[in-house]
Amino acid sequence: MELCFKINAFILVFGFISTADDLGDISTIGNFVAEQKKKRQQTETALLRVSNDLLTHSDAGDCSVLVLLDLTAAFDTVDHHLLLERLRDWVGLSGSALEWFSSYLSERSFSVAVSKFRSSTTSLTHGVPQGSVLGPLLFLLYLLPLQHILSSFKGISYHLYADDIQLYISFKPHEMSKLQLLHTCLDSIKTWMAGSFLQLNEDKTEILICAPDKLVPKVRDSLGQLASHTKPSVRNLGVTFDPALTLDSHVSSLVRSSFFHLRNVAKLSPILSRSELETVLHTFISSRLDYCNSLFTCLSRTSLNRLQVVQNACARLLTKSSKHTHITPLLLQLHWLPVNFRVHFKILVLVYRALHGQAPSYIGDLLSPYTPSRSLRSSDQSLLVVQHQAKDQR
Repeated sequence: MELCFKINAFILVFGFISTADDLGDISTIGNFVAEQKKKRQQTETALLRVSNDLLTHSDAGDCSVLVLLDLTAAFDTVDHHLLLERLRDWVGLSGSALEWFSSYLSERSFSVAVSKFRSSTTSLTHGVPQGSVLGPLLFLLYLLPLQHILSSFKGISYHLYADDIQLYISFKPHEMSKLQLLHTCLDSIKTWMAGSFLQLNEDKTEILICAPDKLVPKVRDSLGQLASHTKPSVRNLGVTFDPALTLDSHVSSLVRSSFFHLRNVAKLSPILSRSELETVLHTFISSRLDYCNSLFTCLSRTSLNRLQVVQNACARLLTKSSKHTHITPLLLQLHWLPVNFRVHFKILVLVYRALHGQAPSYIGDLLSPYTPSRSLRSSDQSLLVVQHQAKDQR
């Protein structure tokens, strides 16, 4: 009875949980967070590579243009015959393995259920099964020819994450003509998608210009028709990018949403045990503070302090301490690393994984072991080279 009451309270306070089946019991929340960590690591490494490239070029005095493309109902329009052809021609599947995929995709059907009513069943001739482990993987394999096309445009970097496509190009201030390559690339993407039954959602296409303020109008003019898609900030895989890549807008949104959930959690604290309350705080707030926090190395001290205030509020709620209680002993008692140290810890973990082949290759490519020109005492300390880009002297 007590557990059911707690579940119903969760459903009442957090409107985005629609039924008790979505929640199960209190421990399910912790399992949900654990399941999301792998997915979040993938988005984090993708964003880390993109932000690293943009910041590196910005430090070198370059201008950059980031283009975020979105597909319309991408998973629903995958052609089964084309997918099987790409599994055969691009992946190299044959025999029983290819037949298994053919059987997996064929003779599927679906219906729509609302309350006690259910529509008639119809065959499903397009699309990959959503909600399945294979769905996103099959979609990425479907996009293999597109990756080949994007790789042919030297000077344009790209990153694919499910149906989100990121393109970015960097150039010197006197090389605005390079933006013409971006137009050519987008035309090639549209042509390929038309033949693959995919379509860009142009209403959701967003462009971010990373350049000094005095050069932004010139870059916008060079974009031509794409200029209408430029935004003062863009939301990229859950992180808000601004032209200076300070992430100030993202921090403001993060603090606002965290305190919203913290107020709701505070309403539930009287009916939760300490362990349950800690699980809830980690699920709804700590997970937000930790999401893609490897990007937070560029944050100002003011922004880091704002995030620390959120963590402090969580610690005081969990320990039932007053707002005047000194926070350092509370964090030590809870074994919680402060926000700034959590950022550095995440960076160290990613570096370790990259050095040991446990991170994506595009992260490992950023690391270069330091090899001194002569024998030194530091030779066996596994030091890394600090990458620098010289600014253009023109």
